[in-house]
Amino acid sequence: YKPGEKVVIKIDPSVHKGMPHRRYQGRVGVIASKRGRAYEVHVTQGDSVKEIIVRPEHLRLHSEG
Repeated sequence: YKPGEKVVIKIDPSVHKGMPHRRYQGRVGVIASKRGRAYEVHVTQGDSVKEIIVRPEHLRLHSEG
């Protein structure tokens, strides 16, 4: 994934490393940067923007429409 791309957080229960909190399941976020093997994803929650660190096993590319 490249910075600026939209991704959907889809948790893979068979992989526990880099798993985000279940609150973020199904949310769409924007890739901010790469951190080691994982990615920093900015997700909006209410009025604030949360930065979560997620491994690629739990991410899918967001298809527009």
